[in-house]
Amino acid sequence: MVAGEDQEWLDSIIAKIKTKMEWVSEKSRTKIPYTTIHGTHDDRSVDNPSGTVDNGINWWTNGFWGGMMWLMYHETNDEKFKDIANISEAKLDECFRQFYGLHHDVGFMWLPTSVANYKVTKKPESKKRGLHAANLLAGRFNLAGGFIRAWNDLEGTDTRGWAIIDCLFNLPLLYWASEETGDPRFRQIAMKHADTAMTAFVRPDGSVHHIVEFDPFLGGVVRTYGGQGFEDGSSWTRGQTWALYGYMMSYLHTQKEEYLQTAKRVAHYFMANIPANGIIPVDFRQPCEPAYEDSTAAAIAACGLIEIAKAVGQYEKNIYLKAALKLLRTLDESRCDWTTNSDCILMNGSEAYHRNNHHSSIIYGDYYLMEAVFKLKGNDLYLW
Repeated sequence: MVAGEDQEWLDSIIAKIKTKMEWVSEKSRTKIPYTTIHGTHDDRSVDNPSGTVDNGINWWTNGFWGGMMWLMYHETNDEKFKDIANISEAKLDECFRQFYGLHHDVGFMWLPTSVANYKVTKKPESKKRGLHAANLLAGRFNLAGGFIRAWNDLEGTDTRGWAIIDCLFNLPLLYWASEETGDPRFRQIAMKHADTAMTAFVRPDGSVHHIVEFDPFLGGVVRTYGGQGFEDGSSWTRGQTWALYGYMMSYLHTQKEEYLQTAKRVAHYFMANIPANGIIPVDFRQPCEPAYEDSTAAAIAACGLIEIAKAVGQYEKNIYLKAALKLLRTLDESRCDWTTNSDCILMNGSEAYHRNNHHSSIIYGDYYLMEAVFKLKGNDLYLW
């Protein structure tokens, strides 16, 4: 998809990814990382920082390490990456056993692990795991409101009617289940949720809400919440990317034109707000100070922009591709640690505007950086 100086840059960053993953994969072979502690990967397969049922092996990002290994296996054909991915996948069986820590993010957990494994190897056990997760996700669908419920009970808060923009990334698990079984129910649920989110989450200007509360018994929007952004009505950047790339995922599975147009509307809002220096803030409408940023939003946006570029004509293609390249080259030049000082690649990720933990490494930042780079090469393993 690129040429000239961009191709030279692409070749160089792929070489750096391979070098980094060669030693990091061995060092963290039996781990399921989320972040780094003093430069070393933590391990959510054994660590449970908050002591809650959903913050250890059930943590929502626990599929990304396995996904990184499948990307590397696809790129290099080195069996060790497949072996490490299998370790993660097997560990996630404990989540099914515990059950109570699982929620809407089963797509994030089993698409890059079990479903990826099945796509590559046709392993029956991986197919079974993926279908089990898909049934759990489908079971969260609220018929009255036409949405998939987010999270589980939160102490002191009635969340029975809550849905979040992030869930668009879980829908491909349902599309895959329909494609694999021939049963339309999974696809119907996924499309109904995507349709509901188009009107309830995406604003006319292309910005999005993070959380929307519906009446769980009658349907209809009750109110919205700022969630992980600055405030209600603001523009949490990672939420923008969940919508931007998320609607492209639904478009790729269904070819429904409205999904492509929604992805483009969100993309144009995002591109219009990219700062001159290419550094993405946590929220596009946050105060100038403190200048919190979120590198993970840049990586996810790049993936979605590249997918849009592949779906449109040549003139439009260059618009989206140029924006994706700016984001990725900025990350490579100023927000990546290619040394042995850190097990993660991407720095300066932020979970949320109002949390204390800013500008740290987060595993999905590494995953989406790798996915975007391999997309540019034209050799990506599409896991969604």
